[in-house]
Amino acid sequence: MHTHKPARRNFLKLSTRLATLGLTGLGFGPARSWFVTDAAAAPVSDYKALVCVYLFGGNDCNNTIVPLDTARYTQYQTLRASLTLAPSRLTSPILDASGNQYGMHQSLAPVNTLFNAGRVAVVLNTGQLERPLTRQQYQQGMLAPSNLFSHSDQTLQAQTATSNSTIGGWGGRLLDVFGVNDTLGAVSVSSPAPFLQSGGGAPNVIPPGASLNLSGLNIFPSAAATARRNAVNAMLALDAGHPLRTAANDAFADGLQLADTLNNSGTVSNLNTVFPGTGLGNQLREVMKLIRLRAQIGPGRQVFFCSMGGFDTHTSQDFNHTSLLTELANALSAFYNATVEAGLSSQITAFTQSEFGRTIQPNGTGTDHAWGGHQFIIGGGVRGGIYGQMPEFALGGPDDAGNRGAWIPKISTSQFGATLGRWFGATPGELAVAFPNLSQFPTSDVGFML
Repeated sequence: MHTHKPARRNFLKLSTRLATLGLTGLGFGPARSWFVTDAAAAPVSDYKALVCVYLFGGNDCNNTIVPLDTARYTQYQTLRASLTLAPSRLTSPILDASGNQYGMHQSLAPVNTLFNAGRVAVVLNTGQLERPLTRQQYQQGMLAPSNLFSHSDQTLQAQTATSNSTIGGWGGRLLDVFGVNDTLGAVSVSSPAPFLQSGGGAPNVIPPGASLNLSGLNIFPSAAATARRNAVNAMLALDAGHPLRTAANDAFADGLQLADTLNNSGTVSNLNTVFPGTGLGNQLREVMKLIRLRAQIGPGRQVFFCSMGGFDTHTSQDFNHTSLLTELANALSAFYNATVEAGLSSQITAFTQSEFGRTIQPNGTGTDHAWGGHQFIIGGGVRGGIYGQMPEFALGGPDDAGNRGAWIPKISTSQFGATLGRWFGATPGELAVAFPNLSQFPTSDVGFML
């Protein structure tokens, strides 16, 4: 296991203070030698990036992927009632390894196209588990994750792959494996992300389209601007005499260093790929910029966090879910096309996560919190196909935690993350450390990565 002293990735913590002091965001410009890395702690010979797209609220997996064989579709139709998707509202069929047919929600047509090209994997019924769990064991209270069906608790569990949130996120722990401590190793382009935290360090948060500069320094002559910046640096370097003030000064200095890193990074040509002007589209466009800046430097690892909200569809689910999946699919498709255009598709893997799925039995015009769900993995390093098992559509059946269709996962978050981690370059021993519960499962690799 390679360890490192984490960089102070605490810019987010001072976002309000920095705004008060005149720091207005992050600018991009292209670069050479703007990354400071510890070569001895980075035993990689290539560049790779993982991009998490988190669906806050709990995506309804039951209307994301639907079985099309007559028996299971009839069961689905019976339980879904008014929320049933007619076959005309599903994409053209996709097949699993056994020839079973499934349809994606029609809004996912761009993802369906990439699936048919072999660039998308679908993992069925995955979620947080401490160990494999049957319905009988769950009902007897045997080692189920804590506080199930809670947004906050299961968000932490999804992003940490454990009920012990004190060890940081599994994305951050994968970075620890490679000793990553450069300023853009862990980046969120949306919100604070436990997924990226590790070793006491926090990720940088870089809002899409922002530009980070210190107001009042871009003055003429340049010598005056330099003098002002030197004065700011000198003030930040003073012994503050109080731990909180010292920490604030350190984080402020890190913010300035990050701004310098990006502003002095040179130029990267624009891509022809057009991203949708949506929240997720803008986030993934920003991620692509940062990936291209880092990839041109040479070997290394990056992990990113993007997100969408609105998936807590207790009411008006049909309309809202259609809109949400449209935004998701268009953004993911554009992102993959951009990785191809940049010549980086085999080095970048994007994937979805959500805190839980939703009950198959409706709650009026919506659905309630559940457990297991289906996730997408997209990239040139993906072994396309459908992995795992669709739950048995039976209320109170063998896959139901209760009696409303809250599916008990068959594939754990640890197995899901470890499969990505193996592609990322982690050894079996390193994966065992990064995912403490991994040894509880019969396999550590689901198989969806090359």
